[in-house]
Amino acid sequence: MAGHSKFKNIMHRKGAQDKKRSSLFSKLSKEITVAAKMGGPDLDANPRLRLAVQNARSNSMPKDNIQRAINKSQGGDSDNYEEIRYEGFGPAGTAIIVESLTDNRNRAVTEIRTAFSKNGGNLGETGSVSYQFDKVGEIIFEESNVSADDMFEQALEAGADNVESDENTHEITCAMEDLNTVSSALTEAVGEEPKSAKLIWKAQNTIELDLEGATKLMKMLDVLEDLDDVQNVYGNYDIPDDVMEKLGA
Repeated sequence: MAGHSKFKNIMHRKGAQDKKRSSLFSKLSKEITVAAKMGGPDLDANPRLRLAVQNARSNSMPKDNIQRAINKSQGGDSDNYEEIRYEGFGPAGTAIIVESLTDNRNRAVTEIRTAFSKNGGNLGETGSVSYQFDKVGEIIFEESNVSADDMFEQALEAGADNVESDENTHEITCAMEDLNTVSSALTEAVGEEPKSAKLIWKAQNTIELDLEGATKLMKMLDVLEDLDDVQNVYGNYDIPDDVMEKLGA
């Protein structure tokens, strides 16, 4: 396990994105609907739905919105969303993975390709960059009262592979098949609900960006994350703190 955190700048971006409440709730609702449609509306019997609802609650999504998204999955007129992964290259040679949930494949690929091409990147073929990432479970605790040492010990006991702590934020990673088990065990052990618990694409190695590269990349990521069909965006970039400060993060 690791101790020192290298994800502070990424957490700043997540915080900025969380302020876009309407867009965030829409993406959370879509994931809940898809999860419930695939595995049923029972949280106890549907791990993906349980995580989706947990993430919605941690982002202060109203209970009525959550239930409405679950109910929508059981209706005969519910939208048929398709899960598609897009891969490409961003500014400064960064590798980018985009996860999409869409009811219109043509619209999704057109908008995503445009976001890449107009911001110094290019969309690649499936598999063009994903080999540079590992699919893992990620659990994040924000504004936590648990110390780094205590979280390290509890995460190790729960079966996690890695812990990175930064002030009062903890990022725990585990094998993708262990996400539900580790998340539940940690929640009970530390007495806090995680900010998020989900499967992510974690870069095996990162590319450090200068101000020019970071400016271009952030612009492209903002465009991608604003698209209705885009659920998550991952990259192998690392932005030093001094560069983030110049970006106004």
